[in-house]
Amino acid sequence: MKKIKLIDIAHGRSGDKGDAANVGIIAYDDKGYQLIEKYLTAEKVKNHFEGICLGKVERFELPNIRALNFLLHNTLGGGGTVSLKHDAQGKTLAAALLRMELEIEE
Repeated sequence: MKKIKLIDIAHGRSGDKGDAANVGIIAYDDKGYQLIEKYLTAEKVKNHFEGICLGKVERFELPNIRALNFLLHNTLGGGGTVSLKHDAQGKTLAAALLRMELEIEE
């Protein structure tokens, strides 16, 4: 097993859907997509955002654009208009997720 940084194989965008954060991870190429499809699970994303994401994490696959989209429920303290969180719209969560290291088979 070896570790790779997610930011080395993908880029991302994030935002909000009410109290849920939306994080899209887009692989640079087909090989990168195969890696994120296999190793970047909803459970790993939930663990990465422990203490921030208080609800479930849903994963949606978009192979035609080599992307995974994660919906992190109960993450934004009620959303942009009611939350006291510094990032109540989830704009920085993609950058935070891209710091994750994936342990992959060599």
